[in-house]
Amino acid sequence: QVQLVESGGGLVQPGGSLRLSCAASGRIYMLYDMGWYRQAPGKQRESVATISSGGTTNYADSVKGRFTISRDNAKKTVYLQMNSLKPEDTAVYYCNADVRSTSVTLRHPYWGQGTQVTVSS
Repeated sequence: QVQLVESGGGLVQPGGSLRLSCAASGRIYMLYDMGWYRQAPGKQRESVATISSGGTTNYADSVKGRFTISRDNAKKTVYLQMNSLKPEDTAVYYCNADVRSTSVTLRHPYWGQGTQVTVSS
């Protein structure tokens, strides 16, 4: 089994910054793409940013230039640095990782439990 544990959410004023972290643990043979998704009340979950094991990144247009995704493969951790936060960034943020648990199993996506980010004055 694989666990993803997120941290770093909270309440911040518009224009402020937060840094989210997500650590993967458990039975991990290979860790592939990792990413952050978010879901605001009444809306579908959407991709915010993803990063491959080699460091290739992709961002939603709404966060380009403000958010930065990074990872530490040795620590099996992915980060999301969020700057210039806006009220519309308010959502539950979920960590996602594609994991291969053994050398003979297929890749499988795992999700964290989510962390609330609220941007409000």
